[in-house]
Amino acid sequence: MTLPISFEFFPPKTPEGADKLRTVRQALYAKKPEFCSVTFGAGGSTQEGTFGTVGEILAEGVSAASHFSCIGATKAGVREQLATLKAMGVKRLVALRGDLPSGYGAGGEFSYASDLVAFIRAETGDHFHIEVAAYPEVHPQARSADADLQAYVTKVKAGANSAITQYFYNSDAYFRFVDDAHKLGATVPVVPGIMPITNSSQLLRFSDACGAEVPRWIRLRLQGYGDDSASIKAFGLDVVTDLCDQLRNAGVPALHFYSMNQSVPTLAVCERLGL
Repeated sequence: MTLPISFEFFPPKTPEGADKLRTVRQALYAKKPEFCSVTFGAGGSTQEGTFGTVGEILAEGVSAASHFSCIGATKAGVREQLATLKAMGVKRLVALRGDLPSGYGAGGEFSYASDLVAFIRAETGDHFHIEVAAYPEVHPQARSADADLQAYVTKVKAGANSAITQYFYNSDAYFRFVDDAHKLGATVPVVPGIMPITNSSQLLRFSDACGAEVPRWIRLRLQGYGDDSASIKAFGLDVVTDLCDQLRNAGVPALHFYSMNQSVPTLAVCERLGL
């Protein structure tokens, strides 16, 4: 059975990085993604790079979604950026609150992602397909699991079309989150975010920072491989493929791969799944 897939990239910082990413994208396009998304740095710090990369993806004939964060932003600034994206032919946005850059005070006219979603809807009607973020294992800054779920429902009711989750390795967390959201009337599709495992120290550090749970058995196995990167990649491929299989068998709407601007790990999972 075919399952829609999509890929996330981050804007490259150097000309070499941009060249490498073009090669990576071409390799991943072979999998016929529904769209590719491009992240936005803290406080919109990579806006130029984000919009530039989005423009390249569109020029390559693939649908592109721009991440769009609102922390520290003004309504006038957001209105201008929406006009730019519309003129570029962008039809899809990933609307986020975003992180404050370090040393940056609060401020701006938006407090939450739900404010941004409501503003985009009010300004542009149904022009954009709006994705929001979902946290099956609870946003690291949430007051409680319940408050986090309510925040998600508010984003959906503000006008989101669908959601993409933070990555996870425990499918039960995803299924429980979707069930709980449905009970509260948030019934838009929730697409699992998938993070291939290629480097254990990087993954564990990143997961601790963003609140994604790496189950103890996976953590211990990864630590047990030490610096043996071939074993880490082989084990990681098994774990992630098995997770995707469970999700696919349960009828998830799609899979969204966090590519980390690499093609090989994501392609390996797709091949193994027969996607």
